[in-house]
Amino acid sequence: QVQLVESGGGLVQAGGSLRLSCVASGIIFSINDMDWYRQAPGKQREWVASITISSNTNYADSVKGRFTISRDNAKNTVYLQMNSLKPEDTAVYYCKVTDSDHWGQGTQVTVSS
Repeated sequence: QVQLVESGGGLVQAGGSLRLSCVASGIIFSINDMDWYRQAPGKQREWVASITISSNTNYADSVKGRFTISRDNAKNTVYLQMNSLKPEDTAVYYCKVTDSDHWGQGTQVTVSS
């Protein structure tokens, strides 16, 4: 079955950086677009970024210019490089196969002020 496993979350000070990874199995990764979402405490889950099979990318306005999504098809992995982190970026971050119900378990990112 499809499995998505995120890693790389943690506690970081404002202005710092983290790189999240999501390893996929059970799918042909190279023919699937991928997304990152996040959910902050008490808020709805929101879309963060997407990458297509040809590595075209899109970002939410709140992260544009600070976050970079990328993929390595040889490793079945999608990444989210997060720079200039802000306290409002604190959330559980999830990866997802676009246009599917396949989600990872999430990784916690906490940004202290």
